[in-house]
Amino acid sequence: MNIYRKKITWKLLLLLSAVLIGMGSLWYTNTLVEKLSKEERKKVELWAKATSLIPKEGIEGESLDFLFSVVQFNETVPVILVDSDTNIIMHRNIDTVRKGGQAYLENLLSEMIAENKPIEIPYLPGKKQYIYYSPSTILTTLSYYPFVQLGVILLFIVMAYLAFSSSRKAEQNQVWVGLSKETAHQLGTPISSLMAWLELLKQSHTDPVLLNELNKDVKRLSKITERFSKIGSQPVLSQNNVVELVQNTMEYLRTRTSDKVQFELITLETTLIIPLNPPLFEWVLENICKNAIDAIEGEGNITIRIENQKDTVGIDIADNGKGIPKSKQKTIFKPGYTTKARGWGLGLSLARRIVEEYHKGRIFVAESDADVGTTMRIVLKKHLR
Repeated sequence: MNIYRKKITWKLLLLLSAVLIGMGSLWYTNTLVEKLSKEERKKVELWAKATSLIPKEGIEGESLDFLFSVVQFNETVPVILVDSDTNIIMHRNIDTVRKGGQAYLENLLSEMIAENKPIEIPYLPGKKQYIYYSPSTILTTLSYYPFVQLGVILLFIVMAYLAFSSSRKAEQNQVWVGLSKETAHQLGTPISSLMAWLELLKQSHTDPVLLNELNKDVKRLSKITERFSKIGSQPVLSQNNVVELVQNTMEYLRTRTSDKVQFELITLETTLIIPLNPPLFEWVLENICKNAIDAIEGEGNITIRIENQKDTVGIDIADNGKGIPKSKQKTIFKPGYTTKARGWGLGLSLARRIVEEYHKGRIFVAESDADVGTTMRIVLKKHLR
């Protein structure tokens, strides 16, 4: 469980880092935007002052050239000069030819009136002109920059996380394969030895009941070895009766659990033929049922329901145990997750791998309530294309 808490913590830290970087960038950029906005207003005010002085008498020569240079200097801030009745007199840094002519100019003026306070220019006694302006292209672009930067940071984090997850999953797959093959290999030698001892015991006229039970256990070990060997490679699916397979698994578990655990199979079908790998799918059923036995603490009911649907077969395994919290209903399928003092937390992870990767089906918690019980659902396809 600790590994998943750490995983969630790292995710939150990455997200928090992205948010802090974005907020810091946004604050700094907004500070620059405010400063540039003030500078642009000063530039427009200077432009307005120069514009108002040009037509006055007594200004000529170098002074007039300077005023004209000030007026010409504004090449970035869009401005519109209007009279007291808001009639447009002139404009600068606005491309009306390509953007719609007079109609575009009037719409832009309405936007400028809403954006900024006008700069007043005394024109004649009792008459005034006004200059309206909007932020320059540079200022507008800069105001959007932090959002673009935050988007790029988030995209980078998502791509890095996906790449890391893909790499980690590939590594896990290699561990699965190596562990499975090594386990099958290690079990092979003692099983062969047990089979030889079993033959010797038969020749020595040992109690047949004892030999029969010993033979069952040897076969069971052989089946476990087969399961591990199949996990390490792509298993072959063949047409099998899933109802019979569930019945056999349930009978096997019934003989090896307490009489206080009641098993029940509910189905309207006696034969449902679907593509399966029997040793692996029996493993799935056993893992889920063993978890159900732990949940009811050795006393309660386990009900298996098989439903024949149009293109799929649904298998529900329900218990009346302690239930699974909603926050853990997805985590329980992760490798290493366990609530037991002893255990590796691989049972449900193996079950999901077998159902989803090998049988192309689905396995999930259909329903779970505290002190009411849990229903695990397996959905298998009738036909694999």
